[in-house]
This record gives sequence, C-alpha cells and structure tokens, in this order.
Amino acid sequence: MKKKTVRSWMLYDFGNSAFSTTIMAAVLPVFYYDVAAVGLDESLATSYWGYSQSIAVLIVAILAPFLGAISDYSASKKKFLRFFAFMGMIASVLLGFVGEGDYLFASLILIIGTIGFSSANIFYDAFLPEIADEEDIDKISSSGFAFGYIGGGVLLAINLLMILKHQWFGIPNSTIASQLAFVTVGIWWFIFSIPLLKNVKEEKKKPIKREKSYLSIGFTRVTTTFKEIKQYKQLLIFLLAFWMYNDGISTIIKMATIYGRDIGINSNSLIAALLITQFVGIPFTFLFGWIATKITAKKALFITLYVYIGIVILGYFMTTALHFYLLAVCVGVVQGGAQSLSRSIFGRMVPNDKHGEFFGFYGISSKFAAIFGPFLFALVGQLTGSSRLGIVSLIVFFVIGIVLLRFVNVEKGMIEAKQHTINENEVQVKPK
Repeated sequence: MKKKTVRSWMLYDFGNSAFSTTIMAAVLPVFYYDVAAVGLDESLATSYWGYSQSIAVLIVAILAPFLGAISDYSASKKKFLRFFAFMGMIASVLLGFVGEGDYLFASLILIIGTIGFSSANIFYDAFLPEIADEEDIDKISSSGFAFGYIGGGVLLAINLLMILKHQWFGIPNSTIASQLAFVTVGIWWFIFSIPLLKNVKEEKKKPIKREKSYLSIGFTRVTTTFKEIKQYKQLLIFLLAFWMYNDGISTIIKMATIYGRDIGINSNSLIAALLITQFVGIPFTFLFGWIATKITAKKALFITLYVYIGIVILGYFMTTALHFYLLAVCVGVVQGGAQSLSRSIFGRMVPNDKHGEFFGFYGISSKFAAIFGPFLFALVGQLTGSSRLGIVSLIVFFVIGIVLLRFVNVEKGMIEAKQHTINENEVQVKPK
C-alpha cells in the first residue's frame, strides 16, 4: 500500500464532501426555501427541491454505466474524474449568483452541480480497488469517508460562522454570506483535488483501438455489461439491496434540512444539526471500519440499516430543534459506516478488469435509487400538503434492502469475481 497515493485519494473526499454538506444537505436547502423560492407556497418549495434532486440523479443514473464502460475502454478514469469534478466546482461558484425568486436558476445549477459531483465519484470510487490491497479495502474505504466528514465538516463550520456572524467577516447580511459559502465550496473542492490529480496513477492499460464513437462504444459496452452482470449472482443481489436501502439513505441526506424547515425548525438550528452530523460521523465511520474486521462488513452494515429505521420513525414524530439534533446525532453514527461498508463490499466482488464498468453500475444503482425517495417525498408532500407522511414511506426501502441483503454471500461473490479473472487470463494466453 502506497501511503502517499492513499492519502491523496482520501484528500479528494476531504474536498468534494463540502458539496454534499454545504450545498446538498445544509445551506442550500435553507437558502432555496427562504430566498430562491420566496413567494412560493411552503409545501411547493419543499416539493420543487425534491423534484430538482430527482431530475439530477436521473440524469446521472442514465450517464453512469456509459461513463464507467467508456473509462475502462479508454483507460482514462482520471480524465473523466477531472472533467466532472470541474463541472461541480464551477456550478458551486455559480450558486453564489442565485437571488430572491431565482428558484428555477437555483434548481438548474443544482442539477448541473449534482451531475458533476456524482459522476466524478463514479471514477473516484473505481480507483479504490486499484490503490487498496484486499485486506485493507474496508479500512481505506472507511478512512476515505472519515476524511470526507472532516473536510465537509470543517468548511461547513466556517460557512456556518460566516452566516451567523457575517459582520465579523465584513459581510452585509446572511443572504450574501450564504452566497459566498457556495463559492467557497468550489474553491475548497479544487484545492483538495490537486493531490489526487497529481499523485494517483491509473493502472497502465493499453487503450483499445476504437473504430466507433465513444457513445457507440459506451452503449455497446453497457449492453454487454447488462448481460455479463447476470454471471455474478451475489453482486447482482447486492446491487438490488443497495438500490433499495440507499434510496432511504440518500433521501434522508437530501431532504432532512428542508423538511425540518417546513415543519417550523429555524434555519440556524438546522445548519448546526448538520454540523453535528459531520463531526459525530468522523469517529463512528472509523469505528464501523473496525467493527467490520471483527464481525464482517455485512453484519456491520445490517446494524447501520436497523438504526436508519429508527431514524425514520424519529423523523416522523419530530417537532422541536432538540428532536432534530437527536436525529442528526443518529445519522452521524451510521451514515459514513453504511456508505463505506457498501462500497467495500461491492469492491470485493468486482472482477479486476472491470472496475470502472462495474462501479458504473454501482453508480447507476445508487443514482436510480436516489430518484424515487425524493420524488415520493415531494409527491406525497404536494398531494397531502404535509411533508410528514412522506418520511413514513422511507421505511419500506430499508426493510426491502435488509431482506435482500440477507441473501448476499460475499465470500461466494469474491470467488465468482476471481474465477472470472482466471478464465479471462486463460483465454488471453491461449495460443492462436
């Protein structure tokens, strides 16, 4: 294990997590509700936010398998990562120009930024099996998420201070402070992506000579992968399970703050609670990485999912800022563990020669999953005039995910992946 390479990989998570904290989870939802959507009916503001999230992840879900297949074909994961990361950085800066009533502009830039953030993560995740030895993959995956919690939390703390004490920074009001906070996300993300772009080397693979456009190649590869993935039964079952429970997780992440605002919790309490989530998440992400070494990653993942069911129930009955703080602590305990363990379990069952392609499927699973939760949340809120009923629906995603996960045999999935690699190598060395 090359420590410099691993640290550089982790620092990218340190930087890009500012987008998920400041923009997706904490500051932008409140800013969208109070400023960009000013004049709209309150439940409509929450619904439009949910629809914007669903549109963004739908686009990413469609792109994900193509991007993964093309990156494998062209041996250019880092180039794709750089392109989409810069897209997200620029979108973050552009959010600084959103003003009162600009909810359509805010939604558009949010969609572009989310496409950049999520697409870049497909290639970032695909580097994990290349930089980590099999015995270290859980530890490194968990440490990457912990670095993300630290980086996202530090900038969120600075942004929270800017918004609450804007006069200390010579900023006229909290609205302008929020706009500047979005700009800092793009700058922060850029600075901490430099080590990865400089130090993480892609495995040397000779690009296959192409006679078609990348779009055609991508479509062909994706079609082939849909057929090939059926060979990996355990991997396929895990993807279905991940699809379900990740729908619930992503909806909680993206809708919690604007949901809290809708039921009357003040914006400062909401942002402070998200900050609590970040810093609670740091030690517990490391803890779940350690727990996985003692009881297996799958059993540790089950623990996180049962806690999430409790979080949904608490969210339904939530009425005060104290309740939201308790919910934030609970989310911080399990969020990093659930995500890092899912990534490392998947990484174990991926064939060595299909990292980008199969992590594209991992991306499409998580992104398609993230469509339905926010959409259902938004739709129920719009139809009933209350967001509370929307959160109840999330329990079904966790229950189905848990049931499917019980059928996953990780060890058997690893054997299937290794057998594929052996068979491929035998075909390559076979004399013509």
